[in-house]
Amino acid sequence: MVTKKTWEEFRETGLVLIINQILHIFGWAIVFTVETDGNVSDVYPARVKFRGFDNTLTDKAYAKVTKYMKDNVEELIKEIDITDLKEN
Repeated sequence: MVTKKTWEEFRETGLVLIINQILHIFGWAIVFTVETDGNVSDVYPARVKFRGFDNTLTDKAYAKVTKYMKDNVEELIKEIDITDLKEN
């Protein structure tokens, strides 16, 4: 039921920026400390003053999320009962 993933894997999906867009509405963010070798050394929630991201960063995150969905759609469908989604 649960597959542990690394913070690096999560960041590569593009979902961090998407989640932080939502959190920014409330003045919060999930902050990642990334070392020069690309490894995540710390992750923590923080109060922030900024709201939103640069369009270039957002475009890249949306592309990563789209790629994640493309690469994982079969597994995602298997994880749910697709018949629950059909209208009665």
